[in-house]
Amino acid sequence: MQKVRIAPSLLSADFAHLAQVVHQCEAAGADLLHLDVMDGHFVPNLTFGPLVVGAIRPHTQLPLDCHLMVEHPERSLAAFAEAGADWISVHVEACVHLHRTLQAIRTLGKRAGIVLNPLTPLEYAYEAVSQCDFVLLMSVNPGFGGQEFIPEVLRRIERLREFLEREGYSHVDIEVDGGIHVGNVAEVVRAGATVIVSGSGLFRGELSANLRRMREAIAAAVAGGGDMLPQP
Repeated sequence: MQKVRIAPSLLSADFAHLAQVVHQCEAAGADLLHLDVMDGHFVPNLTFGPLVVGAIRPHTQLPLDCHLMVEHPERSLAAFAEAGADWISVHVEACVHLHRTLQAIRTLGKRAGIVLNPLTPLEYAYEAVSQCDFVLLMSVNPGFGGQEFIPEVLRRIERLREFLEREGYSHVDIEVDGGIHVGNVAEVVRAGATVIVSGSGLFRGELSANLRRMREAIAAAVAGGGDMLPQP
């Protein structure tokens, strides 16, 4: 079975008990931890920065996936890398020199990714994919947790997967973030996603039970439509 990874989004976690939540995610079988970094400018919300990433790092062996929803992300790359980020993604909408920013992430020894908002043309991904380890497609408009999945994003996932397979980039992950839960994760995976970010879909209720049910739904989707996914 193709490995599809699940990344709990700590934006939906209890910030007062963050270390405990991190331990729970790891014990429940999460594959990585997703951190939504918001600066109050690029998006209206304000969350955490490198200091919080650095505080989390000693509490887990899981990769830390830092999604930078910030203006001028190139100014923050070194700080997040030093804090312990393993994956760093930047919005194409926020980068004037996108290739240079992606190269800088890789020079820091981190997995580099780009992020596209729901109405940003996929052509940005087509042009930048040679410098990417993953592409993150937003399935909500970024800035707040708990939003509903935008169904038109499914076709975007399919189109991106088709492009990656056709052009020899099948190793590049498609990460999808926003409104994903047990009830719709199967169709997201069937469309071609290989990394699933879920916040309220996992943290509402019992985390380990929700993660187990999501894993079961993913397994069923892969068994029924695995030919759409890249080989490991």
